[in-house]
Amino acid sequence: MRLNLIAAALAASALLTGIAAHADQLADIKKKGELVVGVLGTDEPATFIDPKTRQIVGYEVDLVNAIAKKIGVKPVLKQIAVAARIPELQQGHVDLVAAGLTHNKEREAQIDFSLTTFVTGQKAIVKKDSGISDVPQLAGKKVLTIRGGTQEPNIRKAVPTAEVVTFDTSQQAFQALQQGKGVGYVDDEAALLRSYAKLGPQKAQYVVLKQNLSTEALAIGIKKGESGLKAVVDDTLRELEKSGEAQKIFVKWYGPNTASGFQTRDFKLESDKID
Repeated sequence: MRLNLIAAALAASALLTGIAAHADQLADIKKKGELVVGVLGTDEPATFIDPKTRQIVGYEVDLVNAIAKKIGVKPVLKQIAVAARIPELQQGHVDLVAAGLTHNKEREAQIDFSLTTFVTGQKAIVKKDSGISDVPQLAGKKVLTIRGGTQEPNIRKAVPTAEVVTFDTSQQAFQALQQGKGVGYVDDEAALLRSYAKLGPQKAQYVVLKQNLSTEALAIGIKKGESGLKAVVDDTLRELEKSGEAQKIFVKWYGPNTASGFQTRDFKLESDKID
């Protein structure tokens, strides 16, 4: 009996030790010496594979590199699917998610979010010969978008009778549009304009509809309750804003001389509040 009691006590102690070891994710990250970040790697220019270096680069990569530097560890990027972003974070397979993640009220029940890192509308692009000039005209038509993001529910909300077909990546969905598998393609404005610009002379065959389906506040996903990690992430973003580095990173990836061609940055890295 005494041996059983000792074994039970040791097991309980081991359990408590394990809980303590995972009670502070920031401490765990420092201990292992690396910050594992889930990224899409298919969402140019947020995160994508540079064809020359074969390395994942982009706007969100620059932000997480700054966070890793602040913590004093090595950044490690792990490609994940759109639909796997929150599960990967909750299951502890990644420390952060920087993957075009929309911050909304529904997701706040599942994970925490950093300061807003980007604000974008969601738009639709159609073939010019479809005759479609406004979002409501997508009613009853086949519309293509990404699986597991907010694009799908937003187009269903805006045009309930649209036939929505989803794909794992934005490239697959956009390619399907070019192959005539639907009349429209929906994505975040920044990514959509990037794909549109790559069409070159074929751009004349397509029209980006003016109406936004929604406005999305994007942020870095953080495991629920990891206040220490959230504090260092938010502090880093505030420092990037204050130093002017946030503006430089934006211009580098989205500015006037890029395929995205944004003339101004209409947001700052200053708040984690959403409407």
